[in-house]
Amino acid sequence: MTSTGTSLNGSLAMLTDLYELTMAYGFWKNAMLDTRAAFHLSFRENPFRGGFAISSGLGSVIDYLEGFRFTREDTEYLGSLKGIDGTDLFSREFLDYLMGLRFECDVDAPPEGTVVFAHEPLLRITGPILQCQLVESLLLNLINYQTLIATKAARVVLAAEGDPVIEFGLRRAHGINGSLSASRAAYIGGCSGTSNVLAGQKYGIPVAGTLAHSWIMAFDDEFEAFEAYARALPNNTILLVDTYNTLEGVKKAIEIGERMRREGHELAGVRLDSGDLAWLSQESRKLLDEAGFQNTVIAATNDLDEFIIASLKQQNAAITLWGVGTRLVTAYNQPALGGVYKLSAVRRDGGDWKYRIKLSEQAAKISNPGILQVRRFERDGTFIGDMVYDVMSPPESRPMMIDPLDVTRRKRFDQARTESNDLLIPIFRQGTRVYDPPPLEEIRRFAAAQLQRIHFGSRRLINPHQYAVGLEEKLHALKTKLVLEARGMRTLPAEKTR
Repeated sequence: MTSTGTSLNGSLAMLTDLYELTMAYGFWKNAMLDTRAAFHLSFRENPFRGGFAISSGLGSVIDYLEGFRFTREDTEYLGSLKGIDGTDLFSREFLDYLMGLRFECDVDAPPEGTVVFAHEPLLRITGPILQCQLVESLLLNLINYQTLIATKAARVVLAAEGDPVIEFGLRRAHGINGSLSASRAAYIGGCSGTSNVLAGQKYGIPVAGTLAHSWIMAFDDEFEAFEAYARALPNNTILLVDTYNTLEGVKKAIEIGERMRREGHELAGVRLDSGDLAWLSQESRKLLDEAGFQNTVIAATNDLDEFIIASLKQQNAAITLWGVGTRLVTAYNQPALGGVYKLSAVRRDGGDWKYRIKLSEQAAKISNPGILQVRRFERDGTFIGDMVYDVMSPPESRPMMIDPLDVTRRKRFDQARTESNDLLIPIFRQGTRVYDPPPLEEIRRFAAAQLQRIHFGSRRLINPHQYAVGLEEKLHALKTKLVLEARGMRTLPAEKTR
């Protein structure tokens, strides 16, 4: 039995920030239950100073939204909360309303494993504003972390240049559910398996493992330890050789391998966990090859990440299997994706949508108005640009997009000469799921194929090529107009001086 995402038992409606509930109470008290809203979840910078991200977490979102409800136990706790004057924070009538509440929104998103970029929506939620608001915190939690880990895994896998990468991060992950989310997202990002047995059971991810130094130290000498392990698991013998002296350990592993062959088994591999991994792997390879163990793999662990693996590759390290743990599941050097969830439009009493915008002194933090969609253009099988547009005003036949952070950066697409598709697809309609998530293995293959369709420069680990993402021309004009109006101007400052 596999699961679409990661979830705790029961509803997670209470896994939210208090201000989501206080705002929901405010909407309820102000008779705004019929007010509709559009929210979009996006991030402002590609993670790890890279050129892309891999969307992940949609399976968990589906689990969460399908099970969304408040129980009596939940409302009893909420009823115990007090305001600063000591009176009840929420009325009994509102808590009764919450108990009867069921999710009724529309949700659109790119399929999991889609390669995505800064400034474009990963989720669009439209529906009653109270409900859209209540789900904000956990949607950010699920999408932010899993997208971050899937992206980190993809970078590590790219650095490994085709060698298998196993996620080994359970013991360093941020909690139980964090470890499960990390294993799932890392598999989507391209890892070949995980050491996390529960993740293997829950999601169908292949599991892998060797042995620890404690096994070696439990015996009187290293050779005895190797011999005992090979006798116990002759079909899974990867020996950790660096407990005392790495190359001497390799020689002992070879002797064990020769004994195994006489009994009809093979030494699967040796693992290096410390020292000069480039030199030790090269010397280990020589010893193994000279002894006739050309097919015995050399695995490496020891706080690896994409940069260390790339460096070892450049040094011609003879490593063919990589175990990556701490720096993968903790998203080393960028602890958070920084995703945001912004209101972009409201509609009251069945009227027209009224677009909203949030201002900032930082251009990157000014939100985009509208009911947004992303159109991806490609030529000869390669993605060449993503245009964010308002579904109420779709692109023309030769649309132009404008970089929201630099209006001089523009790109026009001839739709007669390029192929295109819209990334956000229906996931829920009026609270009912209309999308069947594919198996995790299929999502993983899809993510790998997506990465091969962006320019190789965008996959570089350092100073990547900037993939073109921008606002459709009419949307950019609308955003500019709303910014000027919000700042008390009707025209650009330069135009006033003419």
